[in-house]
Amino acid sequence: MLFNSFAFLVFFPTVFILYFSIPHKYRTLLLLVASCVFYMWLVPWYILILFFLIGVDYAMGLLIDRQVDRRQRKRLLWVSIAATCSVLVVFKYYGFLNELSSQFLSVFGLEYAAKGLGLALPIGLSFHTFQSLSYVIEVYKGRQPAEKSLATYAAYVLFFPQLVAGPIERPQNLIHQFKEEHRIDPQRISSGLRLMLWGLFKKVVVADRLALAVNLSFDDPAGRSGLALALAAAFFAIQIYLDFSGYSDIARGSARCLGFDLVVNFRRPFFATSIADFWRRWHISLTAWFKDYVYVPLGGNRGGTLRAHFNTIFTFFLSGLWHGAGIHFVVWGTLNGILISLQRAYEGSGRAARLPASLAFKVPSLLKRLAVFAAISITLIFFRASSLSEAMLVLWRIPRRLGADVAGALGEFFGGGSVSYWLFGSSDIGLGIIPILIVAVFAVEYVQEYPDAMLSRMVRFRFVTSRPFRWSVYYVLIFAILFLGVYERAPFIYFQF
Repeated sequence: MLFNSFAFLVFFPTVFILYFSIPHKYRTLLLLVASCVFYMWLVPWYILILFFLIGVDYAMGLLIDRQVDRRQRKRLLWVSIAATCSVLVVFKYYGFLNELSSQFLSVFGLEYAAKGLGLALPIGLSFHTFQSLSYVIEVYKGRQPAEKSLATYAAYVLFFPQLVAGPIERPQNLIHQFKEEHRIDPQRISSGLRLMLWGLFKKVVVADRLALAVNLSFDDPAGRSGLALALAAAFFAIQIYLDFSGYSDIARGSARCLGFDLVVNFRRPFFATSIADFWRRWHISLTAWFKDYVYVPLGGNRGGTLRAHFNTIFTFFLSGLWHGAGIHFVVWGTLNGILISLQRAYEGSGRAARLPASLAFKVPSLLKRLAVFAAISITLIFFRASSLSEAMLVLWRIPRRLGADVAGALGEFFGGGSVSYWLFGSSDIGLGIIPILIVAVFAVEYVQEYPDAMLSRMVRFRFVTSRPFRWSVYYVLIFAILFLGVYERAPFIYFQF
């Protein structure tokens, strides 16, 4: 079931009413059933895969918790990891590995006869896998007692607000919340609904409208100008952020209405002043997962400078592979690891500290943020492209005639022509309001990022003290969702992972 669907508009109020109408002891079971319905709405049989993962990791958690012998505990841990990851490998990576094997053997003139399985990737399987692994690892490390109730553990894995695209919750944060009795709290409900409204606005009004321009260029990169492709790359960076953070806002908001607190998954990443800072703000739950379960076990920064760089790059390599079974995803992840390593190497060299303030390194924070945005937008070309060759084509075409393209766009603008048609091959009036929508979203984020700024204080004061002002904002958002939203069955981007 999609958050941006009429079905969810009926589903969520129904679950909310039932949840607070029945005794506490039945609420976990209700959430479990509701989560199953939520997940089975599109492809019902996928739920069997999740049931398998739940059964394996629930049993392994109990066995690990009861086992005293350290070696036996580790064996059980690896059994659980192998069983859980095997499901991910079969559904997500078998075809990719099959193709790589065929290409490798063809170099030596050998034929590879193995056929693909033809299996569709279950929605959000990577998220379920990581959340299950997190539980078993935390039990093994003694930081989380094994959950005795199968219904509670299943609800932890299947909890519908974050079931499909996270945030990836640790058991310490979420499991105990199913055991607490939640009461109707008007303030929590109000803040939850505001968060859902804002997330829906970001998704259907801004992200999905940006997708119209992005798709026009990436669907035919050979037929688009360098300027159009450069704008599409920048638009996609904003699109994927608003699409994914919009999902996270709706997830956190719906959970908050029910009395649950999910972790914050985004913290205004395009206000970052470095690549490392960007990744501390972007998809926080996944970044923390890779840090705690991959980077630190590899040795982190404890094995010297070169080892720390290797650990960083390898961790981001795995992150890219987690996102998708394709070389272009691997390149995207690895590039981010290399950029962070280069940044840390420069900062650790001491040269940055010796530079006079007049040099370019001591640039205003705005220019640093623009540089980070440009770097992230370039790496995301590999994320958005359908293949490595397509990504390279886009990168090759962007700088070729960029100056002439800019001049042509200005000529169209001052000559009264259609700039959107000249750039994207479409005169859709909806493309013209994209800059206004982007400015509106980042103006709100500015107020959140700089709460002590004079403008921020004025806006927050008006929002808190003036009911007409507050409700006018709500009505504007609702109006925009109803009349400017794009309703063409657009799933959230991260559903494919």
